[in-house]
Amino acid sequence: MMLRREFLAAGAATAAAGPLAAARTAFRIGVTDWNLRKSAEIEAVALAASLGFEGVEISLGRKPAGGKLQLDNAEIQAKYRAEARKQKIRLAGTCLDVLHVNYLKNDKLGQKWVADGIQITKNLDAKVMLMPFFGKGALTTKEEMDYVGDLLRELGREAEKAKVMLGLEDTISAEDNVRIMDRSRSKAVKTYYDVGNSLNAGFDIFKEMNWLGGKRICQIHLKDKGYLGDGKIDFALVLKTIRDIGFQGFLNLETSSPSKSIEADMKRNLTFIRRLLA
Repeated sequence: MMLRREFLAAGAATAAAGPLAAARTAFRIGVTDWNLRKSAEIEAVALAASLGFEGVEISLGRKPAGGKLQLDNAEIQAKYRAEARKQKIRLAGTCLDVLHVNYLKNDKLGQKWVADGIQITKNLDAKVMLMPFFGKGALTTKEEMDYVGDLLRELGREAEKAKVMLGLEDTISAEDNVRIMDRSRSKAVKTYYDVGNSLNAGFDIFKEMNWLGGKRICQIHLKDKGYLGDGKIDFALVLKTIRDIGFQGFLNLETSSPSKSIEADMKRNLTFIRRLLA
């Protein structure tokens, strides 16, 4: 409880100090297009902006056609950039959700999609591409982790040239993620930390984030069962930890909609986070 009070007091002091103090908060709040139920749909940009988010994480599509991802189209990419400018919102990152179908650990197509996704993410000026490893695509053995780390050596070089970060999102430990990052030998390969996934996998999220530090995390998903603040995760302490480690980037809400009203539930969760920050 002392930590919570200290955090809230610090937030209040920051708010009272005005714009210069507030500017020292080096992260913004975004939202995932799939939780807006608009995966790979440009309408997600306007919806995210209307709800008050500063960014939207967009899916690249799970159903390739003609050997290309859904957003592998210059005209579509131009429309996304234009819509983001119009709505005054950032494209916070992309999600290579096709890796839920073609697993990077054992499917050659997965490697192609990563290469293609890097270029799409660059064209969208989205900076970060999430690479998911879940379900049958989860990394479960040292051999699988080493294989992915080796693949990411060449892909990491391509990402560095494109100035795109590749985010590992999975259910393995922070230490195992760093082993993959080290094996890739690429500064573009980082951890995409999801507090909900890590807690459900049995890890101490505060210990892990402190151990990783801000520079090894490219983006963060905020979620819990039900509404933020009603579950097991102490988000005041989460945000304090994120500040303490010097993380800079987007915190993206990957939250469900218990009431079935996406707009109402997203606003509730966003308001909750903003209140903790201010």
